[in-house]
Amino acid sequence: MKQIIIVTILVIIFSFNSSSQTIVDVAENTLKVSALGEEIFYYGFAEGDKLIFNFEEINDKELKELEIIEMPESSKFMDYKTTKIENKTINVNRTGIYKFRLSNSALGGRICKIKIQRIPASDVTKNFNSSVYWKTVYDTTYTPVQENYLIKTDTSAQTIVDQTAKISSQNALNGNSNKTIVDFSLPKGTISWSYYIGVGNEGKQAYNNASDNFYNTASKAALRIPGYGTMAALALQGVNYFNKVQGEDNVKYWFITDWDNVLLFKNGNTFYQYKQGDVVNDASQMKSPKQGMVYLGLLNDNIAEPIDVIIKATAIIVTQQWGVRTIQKMQVNSREVLYLKN
Repeated sequence: MKQIIIVTILVIIFSFNSSSQTIVDVAENTLKVSALGEEIFYYGFAEGDKLIFNFEEINDKELKELEIIEMPESSKFMDYKTTKIENKTINVNRTGIYKFRLSNSALGGRICKIKIQRIPASDVTKNFNSSVYWKTVYDTTYTPVQENYLIKTDTSAQTIVDQTAKISSQNALNGNSNKTIVDFSLPKGTISWSYYIGVGNEGKQAYNNASDNFYNTASKAALRIPGYGTMAALALQGVNYFNKVQGEDNVKYWFITDWDNVLLFKNGNTFYQYKQGDVVNDASQMKSPKQGMVYLGLLNDNIAEPIDVIIKATAIIVTQQWGVRTIQKMQVNSREVLYLKN
């Protein structure tokens, strides 16, 4: 009976030793480490494995540095100026990935032969997959940043010119010039503006008729907008309620680019302008300029009679109210990571 028990125990022990000492080849390669270069490769090992590493420089030349690292950064073995390593064994305490780094500082390449093996702890991990794979991992972070944001936008109409200019005739006895300048400044935030020019009673009556027409036809919603009228409708929407009229007197006008050209106009020289006319009355929407001074040159070509010219202008102004708030700005970074498929 004792003999049977002893034989059974021996069989178990033999079987255990046999399975635990099974050597599995992981990699066997010959590779060249280039001059001043480095070669890195990765393999996975199971918990309880014994990692066996062999290395040889086939021309018996020194390799500056050889290191085996348990990822991510636990160095398990390092050797310097080596030509050969035989059966270096490392106990694997937990399943993971190992990095093998071969560094060459010489001006000539190194031909290296390596062999990596593992002894599984049991049959359970005998078929462990040592291949290492790469995958892309995305990391999302949020950083608080200050951001300007629009709280509200207000649109309003503002009268910028409302006057009557008296312009002398060409041969005025008082010696006054038959030219005059009306200038005005466009308010900050102007997006468009309109003007009306009318001579004498005909020009004045044409303006009044346009105003009556506007108030008779405009919607109740439009009439509730502060400052919104005939001139504002023309400035904002380009809707022109003004009719051209006939009259005894006319005026020539020019919108002049700047003060230097105003002086040229006054002196009778050639000057730059961006809009002109010879009218009894005229009205138009203006999309430019939108800032700065506007210069309107007026000329009476009547030989003996002075004229009265009505000039009106209205600007559409957009005012924006801004605030500051804190937002979380998202940033996504990608990185490549190693993993095992077991």
